[in-house]
Amino acid sequence: MAFALHSYPVVYRAKFRQNEWKGEYLEKPHKTPAEEAALTQDEQEALADSRNRYEDMPLVSFTTQYGLSCFEGLKALPQQDGGLALFRPDQNAARFYRSMKGLYMPPFPEEEFLRACLETVQRNVRLGFRPWYKPEWEKDSFASADSVYIRPFTYAEGGIGVSLSQEPWVMVITSPVSSYFSGGRSEAVVTDRIRATPQGTGWIKAASNYVISALAKHEANAAGFMECIYLDATHRRYVEEGSSCNIFFYLRSGELVTPALGDTILPGITRASIIELARDQGVQVAERPIALEEVFAEARECFVSGTAAGATPIESLTYHERKVIFNQGKVGELTAALRDTLKGIQYGTLPDTKGWMIPVG
Repeated sequence: MAFALHSYPVVYRAKFRQNEWKGEYLEKPHKTPAEEAALTQDEQEALADSRNRYEDMPLVSFTTQYGLSCFEGLKALPQQDGGLALFRPDQNAARFYRSMKGLYMPPFPEEEFLRACLETVQRNVRLGFRPWYKPEWEKDSFASADSVYIRPFTYAEGGIGVSLSQEPWVMVITSPVSSYFSGGRSEAVVTDRIRATPQGTGWIKAASNYVISALAKHEANAAGFMECIYLDATHRRYVEEGSSCNIFFYLRSGELVTPALGDTILPGITRASIIELARDQGVQVAERPIALEEVFAEARECFVSGTAAGATPIESLTYHERKVIFNQGKVGELTAALRDTLKGIQYGTLPDTKGWMIPVG
């Protein structure tokens, strides 16, 4: 499955009150993994629904009424040696801290974020909830590989007037996840929608940002495209990012370009990792504005990056009546090299010389 609301039974919950965070682990209803797998679909759905209910948390809140929330997404990946490891969770902790500060919430301590993510995975593993490494994943460069998706997020206290959250909860849930993008063609389209504006919240992993993403992605899928790409709000000329991922273009000059970060682009952790890996391979990498005209004239490869996307090649990009096909519709050499290096490190088939992988234990 890709994303699905079948969370593992142990969750973490912390509440900010009286100027301090107090956390706890909750064990939601469950059976053994084998017993759950043997349930009918209706029974599985009922069990999943029971895990998603928290009757001691308010329905009417600044989150449900106004989208005042932020979240993170990271993975615990099955290792070739049989273990599980998190990919760069310290970077997620830092971004979550910045996001909460950006929304004027009391920020969640980075060290507690790391502990909560690791311990939540560990407690579910002890109950038997985890994926195991499969050698056949290597055949498609881990496109079909499973992992544990970790979703930390904030939830505001009860409230009905437009205001800020002063006593939020932080939740950490985990669930099984596989490939984000479905198989088949990997064509993208430039959407006319605007994801983020200057002086807005585009740099924050805010829940409200993803309303536009959901609409634009739905429209792209309905038109037969895998992904949508946004242009900047001011000039409507410069490429910014995809529906939930950063974007890269490999130019004929040998330069790998990704849009420069600003307050309209999310600072992706996979994005930063790919930049580092590309430079390790001697590739000239530029973080700068890139106009759509330059993409159509000069780009020979294109891919998007993110926790869910990994490094996913884009075979073509359409804008109104224009269409550019990258590398004759095939996965480019650099795209494949970066994808395979990233996945090899994440799943333990290549040495982690950078200390990016944190064992679950």
